[in-house]
Amino acid sequence: MTLCTTPVVKKSCSGLQSAQENWVFNDPIHGTVELHPLLVKMIDTPQFQRLRYIKQLGGAYFVYPGASHNRFEHCIGVAHLAGELAKALKTRQPELNIDDRDVLCVQIAGLCHDLGHGPFSHSFETFIHKARPGRNWKHEEASLTLFDYMVDSNNLEEEMRRYGLQLPDDMEFIKELIKGEARVFVNCVKSPFKGRPDKPFLYEIVANKRNGIDVDKFDYLARDAYNLGIKSSFDHRRFIKFARVCKVCKKCGENKEKHVCKADGEYQICMRDKEVNNLYDLFHLRYSLHSRAYQHKVNNIIEHMITEAFLKADEHIQIEGSEGQMFTLSTAIDDVEAYTKLTDHVYETILHSSQPELAEAKQILSRIVDRNHYRFLVETRPTTSIENMIAEWQRDNNIPEGMTPEENMKRGWEQELAEARDGQDFRLTAEDFKVDGSMSQPQCFSEQLIRIYCKKTDESSVNAARRQRNPQ
Repeated sequence: MTLCTTPVVKKSCSGLQSAQENWVFNDPIHGTVELHPLLVKMIDTPQFQRLRYIKQLGGAYFVYPGASHNRFEHCIGVAHLAGELAKALKTRQPELNIDDRDVLCVQIAGLCHDLGHGPFSHSFETFIHKARPGRNWKHEEASLTLFDYMVDSNNLEEEMRRYGLQLPDDMEFIKELIKGEARVFVNCVKSPFKGRPDKPFLYEIVANKRNGIDVDKFDYLARDAYNLGIKSSFDHRRFIKFARVCKVCKKCGENKEKHVCKADGEYQICMRDKEVNNLYDLFHLRYSLHSRAYQHKVNNIIEHMITEAFLKADEHIQIEGSEGQMFTLSTAIDDVEAYTKLTDHVYETILHSSQPELAEAKQILSRIVDRNHYRFLVETRPTTSIENMIAEWQRDNNIPEGMTPEENMKRGWEQELAEARDGQDFRLTAEDFKVDGSMSQPQCFSEQLIRIYCKKTDESSVNAARRQRNPQ
């Protein structure tokens, strides 16, 4: 992605012409992208620049040479699409009363929605859940914290007011857009939103918790497919062209203008019925990317190995945070200054470390570099859902403190695999196996798989492991 600054003439609300300095990006996905000066101010902060060093697809770069794109360009793409959709609705439906403040807030939310991602993106969330099982942490939580920190530490409140935003109301609105709270539509008397309670459709642009169709998905699917070399037939430009806001019955889900019902209606972003095939293409593309890339058997095991290395290195990596306090890899999420320093460079720090305490973690990461990763043994499709299997396991077994039912179930399967003998003297332990369960969503294009890997790579161990029985 290349960029340049170009003076672009804009017309103000008073009708006067004024020159304002916009950034114009050459983006491989969206072509020429023009961003508001306030967004440029936010891009030029250490908190946003950090996203240059966090891979969009985590460990997939070790499998797909083209998967080198980062969260930085994805966030710029989402900001662009958020503005395009908001402006399209504003132009086509003036009765919605979408103003320039609304559009700018939606663009800022799109730009900053992934500020909170850690090293190797979603792999870091997996690491936190294992390192701190009692801490229900998600990157959206960190995005809100880093957004506040970015605004405060770079004195952006003054700039936000200068461009017409009203604080603190618009700050609250932007954070609601980033968080993307799920809503209850039936029997909902009062809007759960504070920022724009009279414009609930704006909350469906960046993070749509109602049906998952939003500009975040539009950008990452198009960008991932492009960099992975996978063809895409979904056309997000066509979606934006045909999108309309309609008043939809909360109870029946029908257009209130053509449907008689006593239930209240809510304004939602809708699509023409003839465009349903384009939406099928959207979810089919997502399924294809999950099955061919996100859940690729080698990608999954590499991300597991990275997580395993982080767990072994956790207590031995020290990161300085606010007021000189020191934090570990897993506790850095509790301090915004320390967390801002976390990027994919942690991998290189461990890999090139000479500290004896990091030797085990270094050995795991070295195996990734040497392509000596854990070996895939077998893949099976369960006869019941993974969720039902977890619930049944939790009912029949005592779950140790500090371990989730899913982790305990997989650990039990690994022990069963180790105890299954094939009549030979070759001995494998539970530590030699890795059971991985993966799901591809949404439901209309879903698939659940159970995969088994062997951590030993010598031919005798792998052959013996393949003869062991599979968990059913």
